[in-house]
Amino acid sequence: MEGRVLIVAGSDSGGGAGIQGDVKTVTALGSYASTAITALTAQNTRGVFGVLPVEPAFVVRQLEVVLDDLGADCIKTGMLFSAPIIEACVRAFERRAAGIPLVVDPVMVATSGARLLEPDAEAILKLRLVPIASVLTPNVPEAEALTGLEIRAVDDLSRAADRLLAMGAGAVVLKGGHLPGERVHDLLRTADGGERWFDGPRIDSRSTHGTGCALASAIAAGLARGLRLEDAVFRARSYVVEAIRRAPDLGTGAGPLNHAHPCEPTAN
Repeated sequence: MEGRVLIVAGSDSGGGAGIQGDVKTVTALGSYASTAITALTAQNTRGVFGVLPVEPAFVVRQLEVVLDDLGADCIKTGMLFSAPIIEACVRAFERRAAGIPLVVDPVMVATSGARLLEPDAEAILKLRLVPIASVLTPNVPEAEALTGLEIRAVDDLSRAADRLLAMGAGAVVLKGGHLPGERVHDLLRTADGGERWFDGPRIDSRSTHGTGCALASAIAAGLARGLRLEDAVFRARSYVVEAIRRAPDLGTGAGPLNHAHPCEPTAN
């Protein structure tokens, strides 16, 4: 096992996304997962039925004791829920995790449509968390909320990625799965001018709950193992695609992925 990933995110009681999906993903890709839980959710494939946030100081306490003892080669954030939790985490990262790559999945809304980020937390996410992100992994609705731009076609992804980089992120993986079309296009763009497009056929499946969590965690697992960013993104996309293809068909709503499938491509 190579690489340590500290995951700062909310719990999904259904096991498809959040901390549970993140831990499964990181473990499946050969890295070690530790956690700091930001909120509990009562959740299944049909939706989110309740959210219980953790006190910001205790979120920080979790990540501090992990960093002090186990350490981390990459940190990944998911659902942070509130402005106080975001601010507390940012201060802790700046104080205790300088130099550790930070993958930020700006989770705002669940697959079911339930809000996982309080409305007044969007501003602090943009102002404080995005600028310290090594890699930012928004989907189209999240990128629209962060940039104020409308993204209606693949060509709009480049403009949105540039806006996100201008906000301070070191790199952006902008996911195009919400756009119409038979193929899904994702864009990797870096602050130093690097660019890579990834695309593939759209998979007709209802089992897509947790894809964003899995992708960001898989990228973090790759970075923790020392992969170049482009290779980490390639491996992460390959992993998620196969996890959708092999999904277990559980529940009656948006089903979970198969996080445990064998998949270890390391080059592209």
